[in-house]
Amino acid sequence: MNVLTKVNFTCRVSSVLNKDVKQYGKQYMFDLNDDTSWSSDEGTPQWIIVTLDEPQNVSGLCLQFQGGFSGQQLTALVYSREGDLTCQESFYPEDINSPQQFHFKDASLTKSCSKIKFLFESSSDLFGRIIVYNLQVLS
Repeated sequence: MNVLTKVNFTCRVSSVLNKDVKQYGKQYMFDLNDDTSWSSDEGTPQWIIVTLDEPQNVSGLCLQFQGGFSGQQLTALVYSREGDLTCQESFYPEDINSPQQFHFKDASLTKSCSKIKFLFESSSDLFGRIIVYNLQVLS
């Protein structure tokens, strides 16, 4: 289940393509519309930070990229309410359009998660751009 549908949250991103937030803004990762997406500007690393209003137990994440603009190496950093890093795990998404799920190896490390930083250390795009159609945090 997507915890982002159960609690209020805020999101920050490293960049937006051409600073055009009306067309490529972060809000489009959560609207469940296949025609909209967050598009980063050029450069690496790119990142997404999701801060939850209420701590939640999380088990993983689900991302849907645009093929050709996928994160190749993704590090998820999970923080407690107190700001302590409780889990850090790397994932290696495929360069495909389909949704991809990733699960934390030790879910007990993610209890009372208040913030998750998704760090895209590399991209399949030569210029380091990332395009995300859908982002879910799984419980």
